[in-house]
Amino acid sequence: MNPDVLMENKNPYIPVKCRIVEWKRESPDNFTITLDLRLKHEPGQFVQVSIPGIGECPISICSYSEEHLKLNIREVGNMTSAMAKLRKGDSLFVRGPYGNGYKMGQFRNNNLIIIGGGCGVAPLKGVIEYVERHRDDYKDVHLFLGYRSPDNILFKEELAEWRKKYHLTVTIDENVHGEFCYNAKTGFITDALKNSSIDNGNKVVFICGPPIMMNYVIQVLKEKGFNDDQIFISAERLMYCAFGACCHCMIRGKFTCIDGPVFRYDEVKEYEND
Repeated sequence: MNPDVLMENKNPYIPVKCRIVEWKRESPDNFTITLDLRLKHEPGQFVQVSIPGIGECPISICSYSEEHLKLNIREVGNMTSAMAKLRKGDSLFVRGPYGNGYKMGQFRNNNLIIIGGGCGVAPLKGVIEYVERHRDDYKDVHLFLGYRSPDNILFKEELAEWRKKYHLTVTIDENVHGEFCYNAKTGFITDALKNSSIDNGNKVVFICGPPIMMNYVIQVLKEKGFNDDQIFISAERLMYCAFGACCHCMIRGKFTCIDGPVFRYDEVKEYEND
């Protein structure tokens, strides 16, 4: 099937064969693939990726483009390890998009604070690319991106460009190399956020990362006066089917694959410890 067809495909549950046009190593256990797939989607949505004979898994979209689709993958199991062996010219299957993304049209004329930790930066990259294409719709943009070490920093080339356009803070939990790198500060992202001068005036916050990181970030935001309805989080659960049939991603009546993965915080805060 021609990839262009999927833009008008009325059934997102039918897998489409896609070709890899670029494969890039981001860190020792992380890589990004670019597919020749034109897909209408919102930042924050995900797709189901499959390799016949291997399996299928959900992957967040880490781009916003009408020309291609980028997926950032961490090698954590059989399926992602198999994907790590693919290269430019190889094929795989994609169905979607799925889920509730960031409704960017609702946030026009606001200041944006984008906070990502580790692999959680990937879905937020789609938000950043959306903002780049609609820059006049938003005011100041602050990026707080945290990684475990210099070796774990993702999107190094993009970071250089983001630093020119936005207020960018990059942190690393531990500087194992003992030298200044990528303009990153040693320490936790929560410390950088706490020491920043941001306030809650006319701002919305997007957060994606490990649950413990997001919980601490929200605590800092609350101390700075942010309200629950100003904060949007991207939740992570097991999403096998992507349309609410398997119930593996249920959070007390809410399906991460349908109602999420992006939630306004006041909609799910009572479920945060599930």
